[in-house]
Amino acid sequence: MLLFGGLPAGFAGEVRANDQHHERSRDFAAELAQLSAQRQVVDLELVLAVDASSSVSAEEFDLQMRGFADAFRDPAVAAAIRATGELGVAIAMIQWSDNRRQHVAIDWQHLTTAESAERYADLIDTTPRFLDGGGTAIGGAIEFGVRLIERNAFEGVRKVIDISGDGRANQGAQPAKLRDLAVLQGITINGLAILNEDSSVDAYYRSSVIGGTGAFVMTANNYEDFAAAMLEKLIKEIGAVPVAHGPSDGPSDTGGPEGAPATPGGTQLAERTGTLPGPATDRDASREPGDLPGY
Repeated sequence: MLLFGGLPAGFAGEVRANDQHHERSRDFAAELAQLSAQRQVVDLELVLAVDASSSVSAEEFDLQMRGFADAFRDPAVAAAIRATGELGVAIAMIQWSDNRRQHVAIDWQHLTTAESAERYADLIDTTPRFLDGGGTAIGGAIEFGVRLIERNAFEGVRKVIDISGDGRANQGAQPAKLRDLAVLQGITINGLAILNEDSSVDAYYRSSVIGGTGAFVMTANNYEDFAAAMLEKLIKEIGAVPVAHGPSDGPSDTGGPEGAPATPGGTQLAERTGTLPGPATDRDASREPGDLPGY
């Protein structure tokens, strides 16, 4: 049977299917463009990623959260936020542990004044521990943070994920792989390494976790020192204060994938796996060859 001026019926069906596919693709691209145009421009999008794995006791977790709250009440952080002008900063806080567990603890908030910083500190004070136990999947935390940045209502001039923790990844994708993909999207990964269990974890963060323009690692000798380190870290991140770097330990210390420039380009992630949950949901993430063992 021939249709459409002699074309085989099956071929005609393929043509219609291809046309429909292209039409849906154009509609999807238009929707993304509209979403991007509707986003509110801010000076900084910042994801604060808090370690809630098994290595963090209840007391240590409380010290982390108290350190965050105290930092946002500090006049120096308030001044750094005010210095961003009308753009301000957009901040979200997540808790993370193993490869299957990340949780949005405080959804995106727009801070422009000292009063808004104080309100954010109050939110931190009332935020419980949503995750208790599990492995240390730093790569999963980075991937989750990237998706939060991709799918929020803001468009940051700068985009940063701030990873704090006291150990090396022992589960999920190698963090350097996810770090490199984030850098290609123009996202900087900074770290706060707590040295109470592993005195060299800061070197691991430098080689395998941080990356992107101006990336740096702060250290705290223990959880009691966390507040002071986080205060200094937030002042640098919000105020974009230049940070001096020591000698490079390897190709990844340049801030990007091996052989890539430190300044991130506009390349998008080639593949995205899993889905982003809502604020009260954990999510699963698939493993790839070379990933760390699961739990």
